[in-house]
Amino acid sequence: MTDSPAEYSFDDLFVGQKTSFSKKIDESLLNDFAKISGDFNPLHMNEKYAINTNFGKRVCHGMLLASFFSQLVGMNLPGKNSLYFSQTLNFRNPCFIDDEVTIEGEIIEKKSSIKLITMKTIIHNQTGKCIVDGVAKVIVRE
Repeated sequence: MTDSPAEYSFDDLFVGQKTSFSKKIDESLLNDFAKISGDFNPLHMNEKYAINTNFGKRVCHGMLLASFFSQLVGMNLPGKNSLYFSQTLNFRNPCFIDDEVTIEGEIIEKKSSIKLITMKTIIHNQTGKCIVDGVAKVIVRE
């Protein structure tokens, strides 16, 4: 990953444009997110508790996964000129420690009058199962 965001202008962007990146979900990510968010729910943080749930083990915070959409928009597409307007989220399946997730975005609409793009956003695991999906609306600043 680079620390420098992409720098697309509104005119550079097109319907059908896609980007993606991958992340490994590990113990330190869950611990860091719990500290930042204050969400220490035992389903996420306590193996002894989680093993007795219908998931059978600890589940990654859904909002930790959703936070990767911020990287998608702010760093990749459109990057530097982005201003998040809205994001819908559907939590489809659980994500577990040691899963490798891929975060994807695709521009599905452009509104020139207000310089707004609409993106289909999805996160899937290493088997291709959808974990989180939704729609992002992003203003592309001048």
